[in-house]
Amino acid sequence: MSFPRITGSNFSYQHLPFDRFLDDAAGLGREEVELWGVAPHFHVPWVSDAEARAVRRRAASRGLRVRCLTPEQVMYPVNIASPDTRLRAASIAMFRRAAELCAELGAELLLLTPGRGFEGEPVETGLRRSADALAEIAAYAAGFGVTCVLEPLQRVESNLLNDSRALARMLDEVGAPNLGAVLDTVGMAVAGEGVDDYFDALGDRVRHVHLIDGRPAGHLAWGDGELPLADYLTAFARRGYDGHMTFELFGDGTYAFAPRPVVERCLTAVRDALTPGTPDAPRT
Repeated sequence: MSFPRITGSNFSYQHLPFDRFLDDAAGLGREEVELWGVAPHFHVPWVSDAEARAVRRRAASRGLRVRCLTPEQVMYPVNIASPDTRLRAASIAMFRRAAELCAELGAELLLLTPGRGFEGEPVETGLRRSADALAEIAAYAAGFGVTCVLEPLQRVESNLLNDSRALARMLDEVGAPNLGAVLDTVGMAVAGEGVDDYFDALGDRVRHVHLIDGRPAGHLAWGDGELPLADYLTAFARRGYDGHMTFELFGDGTYAFAPRPVVERCLTAVRDALTPGTPDAPRT
């Protein structure tokens, strides 16, 4: 197996200057980045076209390009499936703006999540609101040549999409040619699924991967959790996935004190998992 295409990401860098993240990503040999759209680095509602182009230039000056824009959409009131019509409309508008910013950044992917409905209301009602919003966002993004990728969430985050089968049904329902899937190894493990489950349900619609450890939750650095990295890498290779992967690192918040060594540890874990004879080497 060849070493996967792992993007740099500013997850866990939110308490450091943005240029520190870019310097670290370049220093660690990354060529592309997943940009977490969060203040103070890249607050989508505030960023102008000129500011986005400046980010693109700052990345390019270090040999980097933005591949994926992932607006923050859990920590503040963004919910495309909200029963509140004003909140839902504002959320859709935020993602439409994010698609415009993708074009300015040169990013090919815009990462979306399904939102959530009220607890106690029929799930189908929230799913309909989510599907309508996703269709609108994807159609708008298509005008800028941007592909959207949808990530199912853990049950504590969403009551709508929590596993690969539900994700496949949503992609079928929306029917947008520029809407693909995200596989998050923690969300996958929490749902009791594996890599093969995702590819059985979604096939080549898996367009992006968050490769992270957990117990099974946690968004941890590799080695801080209990998930089988080598088995996952073997499965990705067996299923022919050659796309990009990102370490979406949050943990207990301490990673943000010094994120670069944490990323280095994850890169080393992947290298070790790909080396025969190491403790976490893929099983044959």
